Amino acid sequence: MEATGETAKFSEIKVPAGLTFAGLVLGFAIGIALHGTPLLDRIMVFAEPAGKLWLRMLQITILPLVIGLVYTGISQTLAAAGGGKLARRAVTLFFAVLLASGTMAAILVPALLELFPIPPRAVAALGGGAADAGKVPGFSEILLAMMPDNIFAAAANGAMLPLVLFIAVLAVAATRIAEAPRRQLAVLFEGLAAAMMVVIGWVLMLAPIGVFGLAIALAASSGSDAISALAHYILVVSAAGTVVMLGGYGIAVLLARQPLSAFVRAMLPVQAVALSTQSSLACLPAMLGATRRLGVREATADFVLPLAVAIFRGTSPAMNMGVAIYAAYLTGTPLSPFVLAIGVLVAFLVSLSSVSLPGTLSFVISVGPIANAMGVPIAPLALLVAVEILPDLMRTLGNVTMDVAVTAAVDKGRE
Repeated sequence: MEATGETAKFSEIKVPAGLTFAGLVLGFAIGIALHGTPLLDRIMVFAEPAGKLWLRMLQITILPLVIGLVYTGISQTLAAAGGGKLARRAVTLFFAVLLASGTMAAILVPALLELFPIPPRAVAALGGGAADAGKVPGFSEILLAMMPDNIFAAAANGAMLPLVLFIAVLAVAATRIAEAPRRQLAVLFEGLAAAMMVVIGWVLMLAPIGVFGLAIALAASSGSDAISALAHYILVVSAAGTVVMLGGYGIAVLLARQPLSAFVRAMLPVQAVALSTQSSLACLPAMLGATRRLGVREATADFVLPLAVAIFRGTSPAMNMGVAIYAAYLTGTPLSPFVLAIGVLVAFLVSLSSVSLPGTLSFVISVGPIANAMGVPIAPLALLVAVEILPDLMRTLGNVTMDVAVTAAVDKGRE
């Protein structure tokens, strides 16, 4: 998840993405080099428990963090939508793009994985056979799962879908109550999110050690097979982000009625900053300059672009769905059209809640709930997060392209 420059209350969280990737590489190198030697057995006594312990620490933080962030994100989005006609037009287009982004990935990624399957030995290496490939749940079963008998029991059992939907409904319902209790609820969930952000920040500070341990154990059992799976994963997930970026060009031409050549030229400086910073927020001055070159009214750009940076991530549903679907294929989890539809819905809701966070942190927060809602084991995410630094480049490129395109389209709609 591309880093957007943390908000003030989360600015102290620093996630060592580079060190995490280095831990992955070092773990693979040691595991492969020492494969079959007594020294590796001695290292594994410490490395394997360290990896498993870090994975469990990661898992226990997801549920309470998602509760706080989903409520806060939806509340902020609803407040933005109430800010006038221009805001409603922008938020409506944001919603349409986010839903289309997730839907596209639900169609594209399975098709890519059928055309270019994950190497079988890589599946065995990275998937670990974690899923029970039982019968695909039907529509009625999924519908009943969305409405549990007891929301607290659902939370205790890790049922992410009904919990996310319940929190979303609660956030909408809170807009209908008096200002004082509405603000108290907002402060409660903001506090929960902020505290859990600190906790998961601590956990992710240990990511280089945890990923190192997991990588050694994986390399010791599978050699280099997992490396091919990670390379395959990067290409497939990045393809989903590429389609979103191309969609930004389509919006610029079809809705904003900008000449393609002019939009391409305007975006080049923005995309250069995006590649160097991996931050939409850092690209904001360059994006404002691009809108000026495209003839977008300053009043529109000065309002819509900061709003887009705050609550809109065009690539998030697509690439998050891509990760969850890839994990499903790794673990042999069956995916029906109903399950994919549930994933799209949760990806949409979560995308509103994972903004302005460091990339690695946002990856865990965003993909975990989607995978849980789709019944996909999240164990593979512990290694996939280590290579997120590479797909994150595509996330940033797609996001800034879509931000400028949507801003230009909103401005054209005012005419």
